[in-house]
Amino acid sequence: MTQTKIAVIGGSGIYDIDGLENAEWVSVDTPWGDPSDQVLTGSLDGVEMAFLPRHGRGHVHSPTEVPYRANIDALKRLGVTDVISVSACGSFREQMAPGDFVVVDQFIDRTFAREKSFFGTGCVAHVSVAHPTCPRLSDACETAGKAAGITIHRGGTYLAMEGPQFSSLAESKMYREQWGCDVIGMTNMPEAKLAREAELCYASIAMVTDYDSWHPDHGEVDVTAIIATLTGNAEKGRALVKGLPALLGTDRAPCPHGCDRALEYAILTAPEKRDPALLAKLDAVAGRIL
Repeated sequence: MTQTKIAVIGGSGIYDIDGLENAEWVSVDTPWGDPSDQVLTGSLDGVEMAFLPRHGRGHVHSPTEVPYRANIDALKRLGVTDVISVSACGSFREQMAPGDFVVVDQFIDRTFAREKSFFGTGCVAHVSVAHPTCPRLSDACETAGKAAGITIHRGGTYLAMEGPQFSSLAESKMYREQWGCDVIGMTNMPEAKLAREAELCYASIAMVTDYDSWHPDHGEVDVTAIIATLTGNAEKGRALVKGLPALLGTDRAPCPHGCDRALEYAILTAPEKRDPALLAKLDAVAGRIL
């Protein structure tokens, strides 16, 4: 049994957690560079919490430039066990309306300009992301969302695009009609993949701000409208987060879905062939195995 420590990675509009006791912004050094910002640490209802603004305070990092590896490494170094991603998204489904939340369970990764793994030449590893989010953690998010009065949809496929531009009409229609995606965003990949490599349970809460560009009655994405919806979603997001400590508790058993053991058989490079320099960088992420 270990101690639960919940991390929230806040996306557009989410820049803090309400009600944190002993709140303190701390700097974390990682071998992958600086995280997006300092990490806000504290406790909520007796459970340790950490908050990392994905884009940095003041929204200084574009989706492509977010230091995803440094962010996940920093949370691992702080002893985090469970990561909740909160991010804005567009919707491809009429029933997933602006203001609604979606508990994502699948991804299609269309990003191309980001480092997507902690591993590489000198230490090769392959983890499974067949089921990239943790059902246990997703259950807690769904329950907390409903308790907060949020319209929340369980299950959905998130199309991760590179950005920073929004979709063309042709792309939007393809993602919706041919690929069967439910929501679209720019930040959950490679974040979810890296969390799995770091053996962290990961859940994704996608906050719908718009209908992307496919909807005949809404036209192209309007940033002004997005910001207005973000303001309301941010309050809902903080309410959801406040309900998580009571659901997850202070004591944490091993993940029943194996998220915290993802590296068990993943590393393929023979011990004598492993690069010492890379192993040193992997001390937090893969220290349990290495």
